[in-house]
Amino acid sequence: MDGWWQEVCNIVVAEFSDLPTIAEATRVTLRLALAATLGGLLGFEREQSGKAAGLRTHMLVALGAALFILVPQQAGMTDADLTRVIQGVVTGVGFLGAGTILKSPDEKTIKGLTTAAGLWLTAAIGGAAGLGRESTAVLSALLALIILWLLPKFGGSNRA
Repeated sequence: MDGWWQEVCNIVVAEFSDLPTIAEATRVTLRLALAATLGGLLGFEREQSGKAAGLRTHMLVALGAALFILVPQQAGMTDADLTRVIQGVVTGVGFLGAGTILKSPDEKTIKGLTTAAGLWLTAAIGGAAGLGRESTAVLSALLALIILWLLPKFGGSNRA
């Protein structure tokens, strides 16, 4: 009985060995939490503006982008290969954003462009956090908040 139980325990430990040190666990936690938090800030602003893609959607997009980049980086993927992962994330989020764009039947108004662009930017911010570019991610999120919150007060359109 002890032999198979020890083998099961060894397999479980081996399967959870991608964070071998407290330093690596802290690094991954920080990057993923930052991505989710920054996505949440953008999503909160969109939710307050009455948009369908709000807090949870933006958090998930940022977290997903960070994870898609962080895991291959942890696995030792080369920078050249990592660029292909990033291209896939950009394309995938582009399709997600396209689902938020609606054209009216009279073909004179289009809604959802700002939301689609915001989701795309949120993925980029999550990707920056996943790559360990935390300062760039924070700065980008702050600039996005300025664009989404402040510019409409100066006459920018707030309909999309």
